Amino acid sequence: MLTFTEAQIMGWLTPVLWPFLRVLGLFTSAPIFSSRAFPVRARIGLAFVVALCAQPMLADQPVVSLDGAAAIGTLVQQVGIGLAIGFAVRLVFTAVELGGEMVGLQMGLNFASFFNPMSNSQTSAVSTFFGNMAVLLFIVINGHLTVLMAVMKSFEVFPIGGSLLEALARVRMYELGTDLFASALWIALPMIGLLLFVNLALGIISRVAPQMNIYAIGFPITLTAGLAGIAFVLPMMEQPLIALLERMLSIFAGGR
Repeated sequence: MLTFTEAQIMGWLTPVLWPFLRVLGLFTSAPIFSSRAFPVRARIGLAFVVALCAQPMLADQPVVSLDGAAAIGTLVQQVGIGLAIGFAVRLVFTAVELGGEMVGLQMGLNFASFFNPMSNSQTSAVSTFFGNMAVLLFIVINGHLTVLMAVMKSFEVFPIGGSLLEALARVRMYELGTDLFASALWIALPMIGLLLFVNLALGIISRVAPQMNIYAIGFPITLTAGLAGIAFVLPMMEQPLIALLERMLSIFAGGR
């Protein structure tokens, strides 16, 4: 008859449990992984498979017993770091969507908005389009694998058994807001410049030919120029998206 001691069970269980909780926290907050189309049971099963396959990379992690007071702090640390990584990835998509909001505002398409149940807010059509393109690019460039690799690297920077508050202080999540707005403006800058030139040209035309109804022709021209600019700029969105994703995830992999 096979018998197992409590120490053996803890030695087998804890190396998988703590990475499982960190990956599950990531899947709870990261885009795509946290989608309602992704069933919760499949999310939990995938998190367990990732934690199990990552065991060769996590051989030097400290073992925290489940019956001690440190287990509660470790649980909070793992879930909190996973949620922070997922939040950083979500900021990448938010930056792209914010750039779409700026473009839609310049094009005059911000009135074409609808209710987004994911964010519980009104979202413009251009912002939603930019967000969907960012999701497709994220999958094409293997961004999901990059995120999982960042989670594994985070165990070297934030090992098991540390403090969540200390980890968040080192990450400085509040500084990511600057990158969010700067990246959104950088993505929307070509379109803003193009539409500014179009509006300037329409203003000159309205002064040269006052009898022309500038309001009747201004919106179709602005809309056409905006759609043409989106078609021209969209293929170049890959580099800003990759750079922003690497910037967000580098803070969890040992860089700044």
